[in-house]
Amino acid sequence: MTPDLTPAALALGALVTDLDDDRRARPTPCTGWSVADLLDHLDVVATGFTALARGTEGDGRHRPLPDALDEMAVAWRDPAAWTGTAGAPGPELPRATWGRIGLTELLVHTWDLARALGRPLPALPDDLLRVALDHVLVFVPRAPLPELWGTPVAVAPDAPLWDRLVGGTGRTP
Repeated sequence: MTPDLTPAALALGALVTDLDDDRRARPTPCTGWSVADLLDHLDVVATGFTALARGTEGDGRHRPLPDALDEMAVAWRDPAAWTGTAGAPGPELPRATWGRIGLTELLVHTWDLARALGRPLPALPDDLLRVALDHVLVFVPRAPLPELWGTPVAVAPDAPLWDRLVGGTGRTP
């Protein structure tokens, strides 16, 4: 299944609007990162994964983060984004794996920001969360850059999908 990243991009984009300096300074579940640090990371993620999907180097333009996230989702709608292999922004992997990494970035950081900002988790389609969970369970234990993920946290197999997803990336739900 080729997932549509749009619901995740929209949910995350809704969390990053209208953040004052106090909220931007709050800590996140990403060790040592404030909300502002996480927003900077997400800007790099959106730009990098858009370029990866398009097979380009990016255009260097800065966009508001919600727009950049939307552009990322649109780029991954192209079936060509999911075929072949690619080596940027990291090791050579199947493009379908990169797409799932991008989806996981969107979802896990949605959870991080919702937690940091004291906001409820958005309602997202279970099938989208399952795609990311299946990816995390297979990919994270043997990821080529294991330092990007925390040690998985044990979560009950019947726990909510969000809990199992973030637990698989080292977060405590």
